[in-house]
Amino acid sequence: MSAAGRVVCALLLGLLWFSCSGARGGLQLRIPPHEQLARVARFISHQCDWASMATISSHSPLEGRPFSNSFSVSDGPRGSSSGVPYLYLTRMEVSVQDLQVNPAASLSMTLAQTDYCRQQSFDPQSPLCARVLLSGSVVQVNDTEAEFAKKSLFSRHPEMIDWPTDHNWFFAKFNITQVWVLDYFGGVKTVTPEEYFQATPYRKHH
Repeated sequence: MSAAGRVVCALLLGLLWFSCSGARGGLQLRIPPHEQLARVARFISHQCDWASMATISSHSPLEGRPFSNSFSVSDGPRGSSSGVPYLYLTRMEVSVQDLQVNPAASLSMTLAQTDYCRQQSFDPQSPLCARVLLSGSVVQVNDTEAEFAKKSLFSRHPEMIDWPTDHNWFFAKFNITQVWVLDYFGGVKTVTPEEYFQATPYRKHH
């Protein structure tokens, strides 16, 4: 085969690999139908590796005002969604200090954190770039639940394994009391915690 022929073959193979890779990525982020709000909420919660958490600040000069911060989260290892956002926290962190005074918080996650919205050319603020907003409180998990929290977080955030032990890290979870979903035009919609936990992020095959 001539040099020109080899170049053409290499280009064709590269295009084939790229198209197959894109197809696989699309399958991984096939969002549930927008009217299935509970499934959409669970889907977003499982896809996102981090969230923006707002607490009520306990620190001057912001005392009593909302304070937002970013946290790594996981509701389970990939493909094993529990719906419960788990966190790995230290009391040295400013937002965790807020939670010790008032555990109430809100948690927001969006598919803008994944490749989905970029691939669809959706602006992060567009209603089509789906997001879920959770309201509730943050609590430390018991020893039994800590094992699942550890598996959930360390499988998706392996760097955590080597974080300094003198920071006294502990596992916590977000106790959900209200769920809001924005995944289409017409404004934000609510989902009850019962509907949220009964839903599955992926279609079951029989």
